[in-house]
Amino acid sequence: MVHSGNMTGTVPEPVSVPESESRRRELASFLRSRRERISPDRVGLPPGRRRRTPGLRREEVAQLAAVGVTWYTWLEQARDIQVSGQVADAIARALMLDRVERRHLFTLAGATDPHPYLDCPGMSSATRLMVDQLEPLPTAVVNSRYDIIAYNRTYGRLVGDLDELAPEDRNIMWLAFTDPVWRERMLDREENIRLMAAKFRVSMAEHLAEPAWKELLKRLQQASPDFREMWQRHEVLQLDSHIKRYLNPDVGLLAFDFTHLWLGPQQGPRLTMYTPADAATRDRLDQLLALIQAERVSQVEQVPVSV
Repeated sequence: MVHSGNMTGTVPEPVSVPESESRRRELASFLRSRRERISPDRVGLPPGRRRRTPGLRREEVAQLAAVGVTWYTWLEQARDIQVSGQVADAIARALMLDRVERRHLFTLAGATDPHPYLDCPGMSSATRLMVDQLEPLPTAVVNSRYDIIAYNRTYGRLVGDLDELAPEDRNIMWLAFTDPVWRERMLDREENIRLMAAKFRVSMAEHLAEPAWKELLKRLQQASPDFREMWQRHEVLQLDSHIKRYLNPDVGLLAFDFTHLWLGPQQGPRLTMYTPADAATRDRLDQLLALIQAERVSQVEQVPVSV
């Protein structure tokens, strides 16, 4: 006679999973699925080299949403962390969720949607195309933390060469306060950095508990005596309108008016376009773009052709 291993004949009870943990797991799976369906070019990012998984990398979503890479990784690992409405909104935009998907994200995150009737296409390929097509006008997409998400060639060469910088250093606050090249070539620097610090304080009020914001604040305080001094003033400002001037190493003095086009609610990502404040700047912008194009042609011609 063959006996079963369960002598009592009882069936083990299933292990119950707390509802909060189930929600975190479902949220993590949902975020991964939406991240993997978006190609880099749809959000204005270069394809890069080898990608082990389809779609965006975690660090790319974190950059687009202006959150920390470690924090976003924990979110996709279903760790027990809090998600504010502002952060969920930023992630929804980065992942280009439609209205139904957005509502699902907020439900799983247990957060209140600050803009419940908003469709959020995020940093689309159409926006990326517009940034490029506005050349020679320097144009960039910048989030509320001053991270430079996308930019055209003339914007990338206004002061130095943004392409040569590490992605984490492509932040206007960081460059203006700490980079020696920007210190030399950003004219009216004292006034500009004072205004930036004041606007940054207003924006940070909505992100006080978020790791990426706290990390940038800590980094600036450690690296810049100017920032420490201005931060202590507690000045606040939302908008400013003044001429921005740069001393470009290739074509000389450039003076600009500028326009912000918000890609969502104010204080979120914005498209910033610089327009010449005088005829000399317009001519020099054309010269700068011509120099950049000539450099690109020269680089292509120098690439060896394999036989």
